[in-house]
Amino acid sequence: MAAYPEMKHLVIDVHGWLTEPQLVHIYSVGQMAPGPNMMMVAAIGVKVAGIAGALVAAAAFFIPTGLLTFAVGRAWNKLKAWPWRDSIQKGLAPVAIGLAVAGTISFGKGSITGWVTAAIGIAVFAATLRTKVNPALLILAGAVVGGIAFYPR
Repeated sequence: MAAYPEMKHLVIDVHGWLTEPQLVHIYSVGQMAPGPNMMMVAAIGVKVAGIAGALVAAAAFFIPTGLLTFAVGRAWNKLKAWPWRDSIQKGLAPVAIGLAVAGTISFGKGSITGWVTAAIGIAVFAATLRTKVNPALLILAGAVVGGIAFYPR
């Protein structure tokens, strides 16, 4: 969710590869699909340039971040005794939460389009807070309710 606002900006506003509803749909399916949920970048690549686009998008997204994560992880392990390590780790927690909230707000703006979608969103949010139901099942339930509510008559 933390990457969603920037992805939305680049994919929709800068390059115009997708519309906001298309990105919302791709992102939602990516959340439910097995494996890394950011494999949705491959779906964006397919929309833009077919199979080659999917391969380039996946490689461009995962290789640099994977290498950076590997390098930082190794350095972080070497700094176990560093006095600033705990402070940095505690300081990054609110940053991560803020990024996730920003992504949620950005996603909500694109997916809540009326009272029905708002009600679905509130119900899923409440169920997330009150139960231990797998979020993928809640997303699926929301999709079923949305499919019924918006089925062409």
